[in-house]
Amino acid sequence: METYDQRIRIQKFIADQGICSRRAAEGHIRNGNVVVNGQLAQLGDKIEPGKDFISLEGKRITYRAPAKLTIALNKPKGFICSNDDPHNDRTVFDLLPKEFANQRLFCAGRLDKDSEGLVILTNDGDLANKLMHPSSLVTKIYSVELKQLFPKEKIPKLLNGINYEGERLKVEQAVFLGNRNRPESKDLDVAMHHGKKREIRRLFSVLGFDVKRLKRYQIGRYNIKGIPKGAGLPLAPNDIEKLFQQPIEAL
Repeated sequence: METYDQRIRIQKFIADQGICSRRAAEGHIRNGNVVVNGQLAQLGDKIEPGKDFISLEGKRITYRAPAKLTIALNKPKGFICSNDDPHNDRTVFDLLPKEFANQRLFCAGRLDKDSEGLVILTNDGDLANKLMHPSSLVTKIYSVELKQLFPKEKIPKLLNGINYEGERLKVEQAVFLGNRNRPESKDLDVAMHHGKKREIRRLFSVLGFDVKRLKRYQIGRYNIKGIPKGAGLPLAPNDIEKLFQQPIEAL
């Protein structure tokens, strides 16, 4: 299960607390001036703010927690959901408005590079872990466009699932767009509670169908409608509550 990692590099923590710049913090670490839980810190070490004991030149750094922030982002294709990936130079965090650029946010659930749509970014670890934990049964709804026509009689295979490379791949709901009773279609809506890595793409691929376009447009009762592609919108408490509510209408 994917979890929200609340650890950050020591130099970033020191800089975020307004003690000095990140580069200066790295110098302090190299010079042996930073201690974490009684041990000399090393460059590259990570700490969990609020839990680990950090001191600089013998003086404890008191942690000041940032205000909680959660953003709904409409991710375009070509961007990855990662804070740090040396093999990709475009992340969803590059899309954030300047006023949020310095916030330490993480993805509460991901979309692969070739997929698009609703991604939740937050600095609230409890919220992120709740959104990603299977026990929360958070419903995520996707629009799927296939390269080939998908027969209606194969929809039960999506719902019953298949075993592939030691994993169970399945969706909770699947319907054709438009006329749901037609014999075949390239366009479907699917809903799922979990979401293993590239699960929808792998599920259709094993059944012999290629996904041309995949877009997540809703989580719970929160819909991406109204958020332009590449833009983000801070969520109010009532919007966050919608993420955990079951959709009003089933697919």
